[in-house]
Amino acid sequence: MKAGETANSDLLGILMESNFREIQEHQNNKKIGMSVKDVIEECKLFYLVGQKATSVLLVWTMVLLSEHPNWQARAKEEVLQVSGNKKWEVDGLNHLKIVTMIFHEVLRLYPPVAMLPRTIYKDSQVGDMYFPAGVQVVLPTILVHHDHEIWGDDAKEFNPERFAEGVLKAIKTKFHFSHLVGVLGMHWTKFCNDGGKNSFGNDLTTLLI
Repeated sequence: MKAGETANSDLLGILMESNFREIQEHQNNKKIGMSVKDVIEECKLFYLVGQKATSVLLVWTMVLLSEHPNWQARAKEEVLQVSGNKKWEVDGLNHLKIVTMIFHEVLRLYPPVAMLPRTIYKDSQVGDMYFPAGVQVVLPTILVHHDHEIWGDDAKEFNPERFAEGVLKAIKTKFHFSHLVGVLGMHWTKFCNDGGKNSFGNDLTTLLI
C-alpha cells in the first residue's frame, strides 16, 4: 500500500489493485477505499470460506470413492501415470482428467453451498419473468443439481462419466432460465394476490425457485 502498486497475480494482489483503482477514481480519497483492517478481514473471509468448501469437497469425495472402488482404482491409476516416480507438482492437476470428472460429480451431488440468495434492488425483467424491487430470490443449488430434466434419469446417482466431455456436454437438455423458475407459478400467484406481503413471511418476500 505504501508503494502504491501491487502484483495482481493472486487474490490479495487483485483485491489491492481493485482498491487502488477505486481510490484513484475518487481523486485519491482514501476514505472511499478499504482500510488495512478491511483488507485483512476480506482475506480472512476468503480463506475460511475456501477452506470449508475444500474440506467438504474432499470429505464427500472420500466417502463416494469408498462406495465406488472402481472409480477409486481409475483415479489412483491416473495419478500414478501422470506423476510416475517424479515428485508431485501442482501443475500436474491439469492433466488429471478422471480426478477432475470425479470432483465435478461430487460438487454436483453435494454442493458446498446449498442455496444462493439474491435480493432484487430495482424492478427487473429476466426473460418473461418480472421481479419487483425488494424481492429476495433464492436458488436452491442442490435441487438444480439433482434435476432429472437437466442431468438425466441418473441425476441422483454417482456417475463421473457424465463429465467425460466437459461440464456443458454433461447437461442432457439445453439449459434455460425456465429450469430455474419451473416451480415458481403457485408462489408467484399468491405473491401477486396479497401484494407481496404475508405470502412468504412478514414484509420480506422470498421466492423459492
